[in-house]
Amino acid sequence: MVERIIDFSARNRFIVFLFIFGLAMGGWWAMRNTPIDAIPDISDTQVIIYTTWMGRSPDLVEDQITYPIVTAL
Repeated sequence: MVERIIDFSARNRFIVFLFIFGLAMGGWWAMRNTPIDAIPDISDTQVIIYTTWMGRSPDLVEDQITYPIVTAL
């Protein structure tokens, strides 16, 4: 099988060059027209929690309510 392919390629160089040229042009066309939009998101996961505790300071709300919820998520 391999011997027949090599023999055919040696006898028909022009056809082989046209085939290789066609594959190269198809690869070039695919490279130019394929959209690249698969950029992974490597940032940390963001969690936003709005908490209200009337009459308490923001630091106390952050320490006792918001931070435990965020770390559990």
